[in-house]
Amino acid sequence: MNSAKAKLQDLIYKFLDPLVKLLIKLGITPNMITFFGFLITVASTVVLIYGAEVGDRNNHRFIGYAGIIILIAGAMDMLDGRLARLNNQANPFGALYDSVVDRYSELIMFFGFCYYTVTQDYLLTSIFCFIAMIGSIMVSYTRARAEGLGVNASVGLMQRPERIILVSVASILTSVISGQIGGDFTVEVDWLDQPAFETISIFSWPIFFLAISANITALRRLFFARKELYAKD
Repeated sequence: MNSAKAKLQDLIYKFLDPLVKLLIKLGITPNMITFFGFLITVASTVVLIYGAEVGDRNNHRFIGYAGIIILIAGAMDMLDGRLARLNNQANPFGALYDSVVDRYSELIMFFGFCYYTVTQDYLLTSIFCFIAMIGSIMVSYTRARAEGLGVNASVGLMQRPERIILVSVASILTSVISGQIGGDFTVEVDWLDQPAFETISIFSWPIFFLAISANITALRRLFFARKELYAKD
């Protein structure tokens, strides 16, 4: 899996490198790109808040718009790291700045989805979003805290790139499929008090998976770090 991921990363960098070289010529720094990515993420939340206030509950186009914007913001996250490496601008403060801004970006992104789903009366989905937000932050925190204690705990699924891709793709698919089958499509089951499936489930189920897997990853990193720290002692 790691070799396949590395090959995919190399392929992406092959397309990114001409743009990176242009940015270097223009004097653009990695920190500028990081902050620009943060602003793009803020824009996705603004879209969700606006959509929650003016949009119809059964029209999921604003979720799709937010997904596209988040995907663009995620590309900025790859761009700043590549720019730092190719232009020899990697430094400890840059790494800290990138990590801090990434955490703010992720919190703001999930706030947008929580606001949208609560306002549009998707209570269960909003709970999934909140739990996913907790897991996402704890995945990063456990790794950072372990590294501060001298342990590399970058194990498990649902690191930041995977989280961004999952959220953005789920959002875009929800919008696209909603346009085809309708935002009020449901599948009823007699013994359930609520629909077994509705259009928003296209978004809810991946977020539920993210909520569970991210928190499992955080706990896995915690126990991995415990094992390594005890081994050192």
